[in-house]
Amino acid sequence: MTISKRNQFNEWVGRPVPNSQAALRLFCFPYAGGSAQAYRAWPDKLMRRASVEVCPINLPGRASRMKETPHTRLAPLVEAIAGGIRPFLDEKPFAFFGHSMGALTCFELARELRRTDAPAPSHLFLSGCSAAQLVHFDRPTYDLPETEFIEELRRLSGTPPEVLEHPELLSLLIPLLRADFAVCQTYEYDAGEPLDCHITAFGGTQDDEVPLVRLEAWREQTNANFKLHLLPGDHFFLHSAESLLLDTLAQELPRPGEAVRRPGS
Repeated sequence: MTISKRNQFNEWVGRPVPNSQAALRLFCFPYAGGSAQAYRAWPDKLMRRASVEVCPINLPGRASRMKETPHTRLAPLVEAIAGGIRPFLDEKPFAFFGHSMGALTCFELARELRRTDAPAPSHLFLSGCSAAQLVHFDRPTYDLPETEFIEELRRLSGTPPEVLEHPELLSLLIPLLRADFAVCQTYEYDAGEPLDCHITAFGGTQDDEVPLVRLEAWREQTNANFKLHLLPGDHFFLHSAESLLLDTLAQELPRPGEAVRRPGS
């Protein structure tokens, strides 16, 4: 299997299982506090189901980029990602998958690519996130005093209890979580034309943070097909219902030998 020289290393794009025969490249964006590791099992599992190459996105402030300062605003983060992944966008059609903060990130990234006349994704898979035009926070939590911030983490149930009870681990995680929460909680939607790519939204049946009506509103953001899937679980059904999510996702990804049309082509 041959990998082009320019793609052997990229700080933004992880390619743990390169698949030069794939019909489509799927970039996967992490949730707040998460990393590319959230998708560590996806390359092997999805390649059994579809003709796809999974490319987890590595954001500053985590994993191999731990020493870098994480972004606290979405616009500069999206601009940086767009520049970082640009070498990967010409080789074959591509799609974006993002969960929670990752969904908002890849939606705005698709709009940034359109603004700069760069290649466009053929499909957005937006998981566990309210439609961008509905995103708002009654009370920002990213700047709460530490004790209150930790209580907010407990309420959200996204941080493992063993981490919350481990001061050293928590001291490493809190600055990243504050930064990621700031990315989401300072986001302001700018109205624009709907995208030309397909949008598929995923939600959890017990996710009180993102109810059905807020998922259905993603329909307004596309001129193409829209689908919505509800899976069992709370906000982190991404993990608890992973197998079902991948089965559902694979149904909308190309099969071996199937061509993928780029938007506008």
